[in-house]
Amino acid sequence: MKRDRLDFEKPIIEIEQKIEALMTAAKARSKAADPKTMAAVWKLEKKKHRLAREAFGHLSAWQKTQIARHPQRPGAKDYITALFTDFVELHGDRCFGDDLSIIGGLARFEGRPVVVISQEKGKDLKERVARNFGMPHPEGYRKALRLMELAEHFNRPTITLVDTPGAYPGSDAEARGQAGAIARNLWQMARMKTPILSVVIGEGGSGGALALSLADRLLMLECAIYSVISPEGCAAILWGDEAKAADAAEALKLTAPDLLKLRVIDAIIPEPPGGAHRDPPRVFQSVKEALSEHLTALLGLDATERLQRRQQRFRRVGSYSETAAG
Repeated sequence: MKRDRLDFEKPIIEIEQKIEALMTAAKARSKAADPKTMAAVWKLEKKKHRLAREAFGHLSAWQKTQIARHPQRPGAKDYITALFTDFVELHGDRCFGDDLSIIGGLARFEGRPVVVISQEKGKDLKERVARNFGMPHPEGYRKALRLMELAEHFNRPTITLVDTPGAYPGSDAEARGQAGAIARNLWQMARMKTPILSVVIGEGGSGGALALSLADRLLMLECAIYSVISPEGCAAILWGDEAKAADAAEALKLTAPDLLKLRVIDAIIPEPPGGAHRDPPRVFQSVKEALSEHLTALLGLDATERLQRRQQRFRRVGSYSETAAG
């Protein structure tokens, strides 16, 4: 399979392609690879694992940003297919139209009825344009809120999957009430009595991500990012130079370990070395296990306690203490 290559993973992909070519040539000659070929493959595998440890062992914030945006990273539709059954997509905000950057509907998770809502960027260029590259308009957020209210009406947990550069900033979105739509989502999510569980699966950009992640528990994949602004946008504002995006990524503390330390998120879901795109089935299983664990814990609380804990959770974010000057 042809892969989009990030600079730091090119040597590993090249070795993988050599291994694949050796195995294909060997199988073309006979049903099983000969000992000489297997020895060469073993040598390349050993080299690949060494390079992988060097490349993926200490990823910078900017490298994780690149992984979070990888074109072949599993998207919302992939997770819905892998984790949920009986999915029925619901459309429209009952006001303006249907925003394709938001996918949501009724489903079952491990047999339990839930509502799942996600942001979808799309796979190829045609789909990405149709889904506005995962940047919702206000009607997308109104659709999401309609589904969350449906979940509360029927006493179903809501599971959201976050993957967006941010809400669409165009003039047409502003004219239709972008800021108000996001604010209403935040207001209503803070008050809902049914469980809300969110997972950042790729990019969590600004208010566009927060509008789906004001939750009882916020989980985050190991190589995902979650930030008030993109590194490029931050660099342009602070230094007038988008080329300093790597420096901005470090300063923003947008990686999962940083955000866990700051208590912005509640747990990190591990990814395969190099990111979810290198082994999607493995990451699907990890997400499934995490969702199961946290959803079970949330359902064990009564609605009043769950709501109190949700509000306390957000009050703790960014808290600080003052000490007298010595």
